[in-house]
Amino acid sequence: MRLSNETLSRLPADIARPAYDRSAVKRGVVHLGIGAFHRAHQAAYFEAALAAGDLRWGITSVSLRSAGVRDQLAPQDCLYALVVRDGDARSVAIVGAEQAVLVAPEDPAAVIAALAHPEARIVTLTITEKGYKLDRAKGILLADDADVAADCASLAAPRTAPGFLAAGLAARRAAGLGPLTVISCDNLPHNGALLREAVLAVARANDPALAEWIAAEVAFPASMIDRIVPATTDADIAALATDLGVEDRAMVKTEPFTQWVIEDRFVTERPDFAALGVQLTEAVAPWEDAKLRLLNGAHSGIAYLGALAGDDFVHDFVATAAGRGFVEALWDEAQTTLNPPEGLDIAAYRTALMGRFANSALQHRTRQIAMDGSQKLPQRLLATIAERRAGGASVDALALAVAAWMRWQAGVTDAGETFTIDDPAAETLGALSAGAADTGARVDALLGFFGFEVDADLRETLVGHLTTLETEGARGAVSRFG
Repeated sequence: MRLSNETLSRLPADIARPAYDRSAVKRGVVHLGIGAFHRAHQAAYFEAALAAGDLRWGITSVSLRSAGVRDQLAPQDCLYALVVRDGDARSVAIVGAEQAVLVAPEDPAAVIAALAHPEARIVTLTITEKGYKLDRAKGILLADDADVAADCASLAAPRTAPGFLAAGLAARRAAGLGPLTVISCDNLPHNGALLREAVLAVARANDPALAEWIAAEVAFPASMIDRIVPATTDADIAALATDLGVEDRAMVKTEPFTQWVIEDRFVTERPDFAALGVQLTEAVAPWEDAKLRLLNGAHSGIAYLGALAGDDFVHDFVATAAGRGFVEALWDEAQTTLNPPEGLDIAAYRTALMGRFANSALQHRTRQIAMDGSQKLPQRLLATIAERRAGGASVDALALAVAAWMRWQAGVTDAGETFTIDDPAAETLGALSAGAADTGARVDALLGFFGFEVDADLRETLVGHLTTLETEGARGAVSRFG
């Protein structure tokens, strides 16, 4: 028996559930990229708005690729459990904010119609870094991408997120409807500006007048999001079914901490975000830098070093003195590049982060974080390194994290286990790594992929770290931080 509107009343009394009338909820939000993170983060904020009596903020979500999440949620009337874990403590709440899930490849017209619905006001996106189809070095759309080319030729059946947004906005303009506020929630610096330029490029290729209207009327505020959301396992689903008495194939698990910072630039109605705990600011970048360079930068270092060494979970890595010492050393280096906004105490933030990393109840897999490294390294580690090197500062721990990513491209752990690298550039990076004549050449080739300029001192540091990783393993490379 599955979780559904019909089975809500059968749940244990201590399980929170929607008390509002779901049939009266409007569809004020369209979300592109309905994965676990959205369900644990943005959807939870809109659920809180509905629970407070503001029924404008139901969500129509879109999967841009597969039908998996739709097939999980549809039999459950789009209900799912949000499970919050902190050590031995756990809470469960049923979320009812999702109203429908569309699968873009199956019915592009339905996605355009959702964006052009008269009730729609806000669009949010969690499509991962690679979903923006950007040439990261130039900040423009990928010129040789077939899906981008198709959307630039016609918006009749879009294939990309920028294409769907351009098509939906075109439909709103044609119908005489107002604009939308479009909020990128992915880990990209200046995510709002990047998304705006991508949408304008697609619109301009199809209809210059549409591009002018979007530029003048539509808002693309920057945002920063923070919540650790590990992948759900079959064991998680089975355990929850035992507790609830019904099965929930769409459940998500997360930590108590959650943060959403949005640039205060809207052209539409919005929920009372401040009352929901969202921070509205004129400048997101300082918050964004702190999160990318401290949380995400450390996460990437932990992921590659930990997975190479055989640590399955983040909490395994930081359970050792050497692991914690490495993270603290990386933070010491990264912190010097930050300009903390008012209200952000970096020392307290670091203490809280270490506590979050150590939360064994989350079971956050290092290999999950290691995915798509080619899309993550520039903003998580390379930008920090470039800033420190520009000032003549050393980058010992940061460089070790990058060297671990380089070692990861070999596709073998320190124990000799082979694995498939999950990255859109895996084939290219693998060829660059395998084709290098020596360690120095490997460093040059892999950083050359990013167009990253390496000075002599940095190159020497990276070569030294990569040599240590290849000869002593990740555990040996980290041991001196203990």
